[in-house]
Amino acid sequence: MSSVQLQDFAAGWVGGAASVIVGHPLDTIKTRLQAGQGYGNTLNCVLTVYRNESVAGFFKGMSFPLASIAVYSSVVFGVFSNTQRFLSQLRHGDPSHTPALADVALASMVAGFVSVGIGTPVDLVKIRLQMQTQPYIEANIKIKPTVPGFPVYRGPIHCFRTVLQKEGIAGIYRGMGAMLLRDVPGYCLYFIPYTFFCGWITPDGCISPNPSSVWLAGGVAGAISWGTATPMDVVKSRLQADGVYLNKYKGTFDCILQSYQNEGLKVFFRGITINAVRGFPMSSAMFLGYELSLTAMKRDQTETNP
Repeated sequence: MSSVQLQDFAAGWVGGAASVIVGHPLDTIKTRLQAGQGYGNTLNCVLTVYRNESVAGFFKGMSFPLASIAVYSSVVFGVFSNTQRFLSQLRHGDPSHTPALADVALASMVAGFVSVGIGTPVDLVKIRLQMQTQPYIEANIKIKPTVPGFPVYRGPIHCFRTVLQKEGIAGIYRGMGAMLLRDVPGYCLYFIPYTFFCGWITPDGCISPNPSSVWLAGGVAGAISWGTATPMDVVKSRLQADGVYLNKYKGTFDCILQSYQNEGLKVFFRGITINAVRGFPMSSAMFLGYELSLTAMKRDQTETNP
């Protein structure tokens, strides 16, 4: 693999770490709204978490995604950029040729498909850690321990090991079907708007977009992508949070059916506001970290290899 190809993976790692630091508190609220019980709205959820768990409650489960989402984002951006180069080489004989819209869409779908292999276990552990202090509420079912706030898992490694021992590989990849349905189209609505807005905002004559253009285009793309991905994100969150105490859903379709029967169509749009709002700063940080680190690496390479 060439240095140019490796640079995309390295820059994706930086972007992923930046997005986790910026977006994890809002991600915790989003997960509690989608898979938890007793929250009337976003503000009520924020106040309840703060009142019961203080500021630390918003950062529950952050260590594992911070360590792993960088790898996840590295794969997403690396696969996306290298697939684009491959398609440009295939179509035009030049990997640096500006990709067509169809090539951006295909590269986005490939990145989304590949990312699920890494992203599903990461999301599962993160959501289990975020949800483990929530009391389980179900008619005529009493789960012990019943003390609210009693932790089920001691940390991300213990969570991963416990799920693997009790549920096997299938448990680690619980929610994978819903994540595929979320991420394959979701990344199309992530990279295509970003490419479009970057090209639109960047002044004529500039070789690469400036940081403000990257920040704005990345934020808009993130808000669009996460907003439209909310229905399948709800299903994925419910499936993955479900196993903290017991398995209520048999699979993706069963989760969709039960959720609809019990709470109606509106359940699939639960957390859409927080999803769209958190999508902006997370994606701004992601693309800004990616583009700035990529530019720095290319500059260093030029200076060392004049």
